[in-house]
Amino acid sequence: MGPFIGENFMLTTDAAVELYHRHAAKMPIIDYHCHLDPKMIARNHRFSGITEAWLGGDHYKWRAMRANGVSEEYITGSRSDYEKFGKWAETVPYTMRNPLYHWTHLELARLFGIDRVLSPATAREIYDACNAALATDAFTAQALMRRCNVRAVCTTDDPVDSLEYHRELAAGDFAVRVLPTWRPDRALAVADAADYNGYLARLEEASDVSIGSYAQLLDALRRRHDCFAAAGCRLSDHGMDTFPTDDYTENDLRRIFDKVRGGSTLHPQEVAQLQGGLLFELAVMDSEKGWTQQFHIGPIRNPNTRMFRRLGPDTGYDAIGDKPCAEAGHRFFDRLESRGALAKTILYNLNPKDFEVLAAMAYSFNDGSVPGKMQLGSAWWFLDQERGMRHQIDTLSTFGLLGRFVGMLTDSRSFLSYPRHEYFRRILCDVIGADIESGRLPRSETAFIGQLVEDICYGNAERYFGFFENDDKRQ
Repeated sequence: MGPFIGENFMLTTDAAVELYHRHAAKMPIIDYHCHLDPKMIARNHRFSGITEAWLGGDHYKWRAMRANGVSEEYITGSRSDYEKFGKWAETVPYTMRNPLYHWTHLELARLFGIDRVLSPATAREIYDACNAALATDAFTAQALMRRCNVRAVCTTDDPVDSLEYHRELAAGDFAVRVLPTWRPDRALAVADAADYNGYLARLEEASDVSIGSYAQLLDALRRRHDCFAAAGCRLSDHGMDTFPTDDYTENDLRRIFDKVRGGSTLHPQEVAQLQGGLLFELAVMDSEKGWTQQFHIGPIRNPNTRMFRRLGPDTGYDAIGDKPCAEAGHRFFDRLESRGALAKTILYNLNPKDFEVLAAMAYSFNDGSVPGKMQLGSAWWFLDQERGMRHQIDTLSTFGLLGRFVGMLTDSRSFLSYPRHEYFRRILCDVIGADIESGRLPRSETAFIGQLVEDICYGNAERYFGFFENDDKRQ
């Protein structure tokens, strides 16, 4: 019996095997949406061990461990590295049929060359082997990215971020392109007046603009937007429960901003109006610069208030929301289209009911100017698993053009997550390979289909985002 993660893992037909090994496996990676720390890349971080590299900040694993009855002291608490790793090893056997089971063993196999199944019986052996590897120069942050054939990554950055580490990387000799992504969620978080005014103080310092009015807020954001562009930014990103599209006038926006700037709590309609006005202006800025805007729609943030107070955000307690997005999204994009300011756009849904909604929405606003200008993005977060990926591939194929899809991303804080691209590529090849074997796609077109797979894995993203356009012009 061979290893669990064999060469034909998840490939169930001869056509799938051919597509993966001949076309998908060789393609480089463009990870255009992740949450890596740019400082760790710039300083070529060396991990203290597998617990830091694998469990530090990984809320997917944290949720699974809690569900397995693991106490918080072994997750985010003060227990030793091996004790925490041991609790993860105890949890792994119970993650069968959860994507974590596949991800865990893909990462062990591809990055560490370990073909053993992780369990309490193998925990110490695997822990020691991983720690020995991580102590070498082959497992620093930059070395891991090179080994995984990464050509570009886009981190996720707030408008107040200094971008100093992006500039440091751009001036250095690291071959992987590391670019910022504009994520202005906190600039729209106007519901809590005290917190928002604290954020505006940071934005004033970053932009060198005194923010006493709505017009000055837009000026400060535009200055930071320009700084991000100068640092190579080509994408924005927004995380929202739905699109804010309440009607407003410019006088409304000025009045509402004055109110929150004065420390008063806004009514829900005022929150939606100010958010809608700000989001529209930010989308116009993206269009003017030729950026791609991303909208991640559908989470409920921090529903467990006790644990939010204890641990803060992004610790594994978010969930799937259920707000309608169809009418709001169409209205928002129509406003931009009517203004002639609709940028390239990728839509991601967290609620599986919205796959078809967002796919149809995107294809209502394509204008023939760019292949795949508006498109459904990869399966995101809770949907980032085999069934979700297959659903996304099938939906995109049904409503649009799979061959123009810009492909997979990690959406991860971990430098060990690049095998998720392999996971997606195997699923993609298995879907298409099954269609070839069943006669739904013609064998006579296998050369074109092979190129289509290569484009989805890499080529489409390279052309769509234009990260290397200036490189080509200099050659």
